[in-house]
Amino acid sequence: MTVKEAVLAALKEVILPELQAFRQDLAEVKTAIAVINQRLADIDKRLDDFNAHLVDQSRRIDETNKRIDETNKRIDSLHGELVTRIDETNKRMDSLNAELVARIDETNRAISRLYEVIVRREELTEMGLRLRLLEQELQDLKKRLAA
Repeated sequence: MTVKEAVLAALKEVILPELQAFRQDLAEVKTAIAVINQRLADIDKRLDDFNAHLVDQSRRIDETNKRIDETNKRIDSLHGELVTRIDETNKRMDSLNAELVARIDETNRAISRLYEVIVRREELTEMGLRLRLLEQELQDLKKRLAA
């Protein structure tokens, strides 16, 4: 055997087992990388699904916000209309109140006049009775004087 062959044989004995170990480690690393790549692909798919879900939720939120805005506009327009109607109703109530107060005052005046008339009638009735009594007394006195 020549020196060259002996060096080659020694190198093969030392380097080949290490190369074999490197190849085995490389195979394990490739397997681990493949597993990691698969997991990354799964994570990417889940992220894509999650992003699609978020986009859908965002779209639904935007639609809901539009509906809320429309409802707020309707409420605002109804609020203005209601305030106007309340103001009109208050004016009508004030007018009716003033009219009722005037009617009550007029009725009170009429009742006062009626009371005065009733009191006067009672006084007239009393005076009529007194007058009859006085006339009767006068006749009695005339009869006494004539007798």
